[in-house]
This record gives sequence, structure tokens and C-alpha cells, in this order.
Amino acid sequence: MKKPLLAFLVLAFGLSWAVALPLWWGGGLASPLAGVLATLMMFTPTVGVLGAWALTRTSPRVWARETGLTLGPDRRRTWLMVLAAWLGVPLLVFLAIGVGALTGLASLDLDGLSLLRASLESRGMGVPVELGTVAVVQIVLAVVAGPILNAIPALGEEWGWRGWLLPRLVSSNGVFAGLLMSGAVWGLWHAPLTLLGYNYPRLGSWAALYFIGFCVLAGVVVGWLRLRTESVWPAVVAHASLNAIAPLGLLLGDAAAPPNEVLTGITGLVGWVLLAVLAAALLRRRRASTPQPAPEPVP
Repeated sequence: MKKPLLAFLVLAFGLSWAVALPLWWGGGLASPLAGVLATLMMFTPTVGVLGAWALTRTSPRVWARETGLTLGPDRRRTWLMVLAAWLGVPLLVFLAIGVGALTGLASLDLDGLSLLRASLESRGMGVPVELGTVAVVQIVLAVVAGPILNAIPALGEEWGWRGWLLPRLVSSNGVFAGLLMSGAVWGLWHAPLTLLGYNYPRLGSWAALYFIGFCVLAGVVVGWLRLRTESVWPAVVAHASLNAIAPLGLLLGDAAAPPNEVLTGITGLVGWVLLAVLAAALLRRRRASTPQPAPEPVP
């Protein structure tokens, strides 16, 4: 294994476990530190990139271009892909909720918003009289502002997974295999949280394995944006939007029969199917370019 890749993986994975250790010592995902530590974890792939950079002796300008920090050779295409990610991710999230409801896998309560109400009450928050209006405002804000508010931590991950790692894997293994492998690594990296049941509390530690499946499929779509534009920014917007919208979608469910996150929602089985269809369409109809990874240092 080449030194830059080894340095990247050791730093990204090792630091993620180091950051999450307080959750394992006590409290788990119920710890008041969970949100802060999960956000800090998102910056560990960036530390991995910097560690790899230290071994390559590449100029900052070349490194920025080769890891996708620029807008790529076609700025117009990149901005179009940013817009597509900004609007497309919320559409995909709510489509997954709708399909789950239509297939009977989830029960929605759009009139009473009982699950949202229960969520607010469980956190000791007051329930507004016009809860429906508040819900609409929250969703609009998440769609419009979520990608901006979440951009920095999303970049913390995406510069590593799609910016640095994906081109290296694609260069060595081909586009399809590289996309699958980078998604699997992305999913496995979440283990410090998913082993505690993150995203799938019903599954317990099995959530770690299940989430890899989602990350592989989502990684193909997000990775395609990176390869298509040779820029990491559309992937950053997609990731940031997903983090903002996905939790709100499930809160539209019925408190009497809460959605099973294993089956419905964008991270559930319904979402897997939608992501697989989208990934197949993207890979079939539009060619993705293959950015070249940064050169290795000469011994």
C-alpha cells in the first residue's frame, strides 16, 4: 500500500474513533456531546488529505486542482451540477418518503404532524399553535439554507472521500469499481457512530453494516458529480443538503406508527432503490471524466 493512501486511511479512521471515544465511554448517542463529536468527526478525512499531501510534495495550487477544490475545467457545468444537487437531493428525500407511504411501508400524518409534535415534546420544547406553518418554514429553510449552513463540515468529509480518495480508486480500478469502493470506505468510516445504532436504532450494532449499503449507492451518485465536473463542490452541496433534509422527512410520519427507518426514507430500503435507479441512469447516459490523482513523491 502506498504511503499517501496509508496515511490518509490511518488518519481518517484513527481520528474518527478517537473523536467518538467519549460516546463509547458513556451515554452513547444519547450523550449531550453526540452532535458536537459527530460534527468533529466529519473533519477527520480532511486531516487525512493533509497527511497525504505532506508526503506528495505537490504545490498547493496543483493539489487544490487535483483534489477538486477548484470549479473544474467547465465552470458552467459545475454550477449546473451544484444547482442540480441543491434541488435534487430534497426532491429525492421527499420522493422516498412518498414512495414509502404509497407502498404502505410508512404512515404519514400531514394533518396533525403527530411525530413532529412528539419529537418537540420529547426535547422539552413548546409546540407552536400553527405547527403546520412551522414545519413548512423549517423544510423551506432546510432546502434553501441547509447546503450553506452544512457546507463546511460536508467539505470536511467530501474533500477526503470524493476529492482525494475517489480519483485514486478510479485511476486504479475503473470508474464503476472505484465508485463502489469509495462508497464502501465512506460507510465503514461511520462505524464509531453506526455501531451505536446511528441512523438505524432498531438495528443496534448491525446499523454499521446496513449503512454501508446506503453509502455505496449514495456514493455512486455523489461520486459521479465529482467525476463529471472534476470538482468536489457539487458533492459538498449534495452531502450538505442530505444532512439538512433527511431527518425532517421522517418527522412527517405518524407517531402512532413511526416510520421504520430501515425500510423507508432516503437511507432505508426505498431510498436504496431510488438511489440505485438514479445511479444506473447517470452512469449509463452521461460519461464521467476521470481526474488524475496527485503524483507520488519520487524516492
